[in-house]
Amino acid sequence: MEARKGDRLLTHGRTVGQHDRVAEIVEVLGDGGAPPYRLRFDDGHESLMSPGPDSVVRHRGTAEDERRQDR
Repeated sequence: MEARKGDRLLTHGRTVGQHDRVAEIVEVLGDGGAPPYRLRFDDGHESLMSPGPDSVVRHRGTAEDERRQDR
């Protein structure tokens, strides 16, 4: 997994009824874009995370990211 500051991290819900969570990557602490990441969630909460296989990086500036920002 590789990310840059400003990318979004999507973590899929792992149990029935648990929603996906999206957070902005505000700092990359690993070498070459590797985890851990400092994340900021929409409610302002910040956390350090080393994402597992249930997470996906959405790179800033991709077509999918642009569509989501237009909503």
